[in-house]
Amino acid sequence: MELAYIPSPSHGVQYLGPIPLRAYAFCIIIGVFVAVWLGNRRWIARGGRAGTVADIAVWAVPFGLVGGRLYHVITDYELYFSAGRDWVDAFKVWEGGLGIWGAIALGALGAWIGARRRGIPMPAYADAVAPGIALAQAIGRWGNWFNQELYGRATDVPWALHITSSADGRVPGYYHPTFLYESLWCVGVALLVIWADRRFTLGHGRAFALYVAAYCVGRFWIEYLRVDDAHHVLGLRLNNWTALVVFLLAVTYIVVSAKKRPGREAVVEPDASADGTTTDGTAGADGTDGESEKAGKGEADGGDAGPAATGSADLTKAEGGAAPVEDDVKTGTETEAKAETESAGGKS
Repeated sequence: MELAYIPSPSHGVQYLGPIPLRAYAFCIIIGVFVAVWLGNRRWIARGGRAGTVADIAVWAVPFGLVGGRLYHVITDYELYFSAGRDWVDAFKVWEGGLGIWGAIALGALGAWIGARRRGIPMPAYADAVAPGIALAQAIGRWGNWFNQELYGRATDVPWALHITSSADGRVPGYYHPTFLYESLWCVGVALLVIWADRRFTLGHGRAFALYVAAYCVGRFWIEYLRVDDAHHVLGLRLNNWTALVVFLLAVTYIVVSAKKRPGREAVVEPDASADGTTTDGTAGADGTDGESEKAGKGEADGGDAGPAATGSADLTKAEGGAAPVEDDVKTGTETEAKAETESAGGKS
């Protein structure tokens, strides 16, 4: 008996009356919220508008779920279409089974559609959400823990995962907690991308490519530990080959992109400022409001019209100075008229 180990949940679903609450689904949902939250902060910091990441995620998330499920069903088709299996189970996403490769591929297609509709460059959006996607994967992997699935080889390490279920061919025992390995690795990938993005000012999709490359490195050795059924090609599991090919593509993109398009995009979203408001609205790109800009413009115009304004002021002053002269003339006339009247009265 092992003295130290990671226990497994006895079940991964709770019931609220007739409604099943599945831990696997909750892990995915929480991961999506974290990805959108972090992506939104990074997008605003890049000069985008608040809410854009969530709007595009409305396209990306459903596409990603469909892509992840399709990849899993295609690569493990015998679980659903072999003798004694029910093909309807292929639609039961809540029971587990999402392939990250398909999720990223089809999710990227959904994001591209959403970004295109808003006139936003897809590489800039991908860079903003890359660390959030890694954190979403880190959280989502805990769904495998609740389902007691995708564990590694038998081991006696102190952090071994204790599998208690015997359903679907499982053998109770102590195994490498590959779900935990990948979860921690994904957290490290997220931190790496955030650091590298700040240190090297990554742009044009290179932050996303770094996330992909770093994830593939971890997935390769973690996949090597797993013991669940998988297709093998030349002695390696299919996902090992996928990780290797995708890693090479990501590294190639980083190198080629850095040469062809160095630096970072100056504008990631049309008519958006750093604080997420439009430049024709209440705030400008430098944080000043529209009224201040108008006031500044008015002051500038006033400064340009200085000579004319001075001339007008002199003219007004001259006209104001003429008024006492007119009053003096008027007063003199009235005095003379009064004197003449009194003289006439005396004569009469």
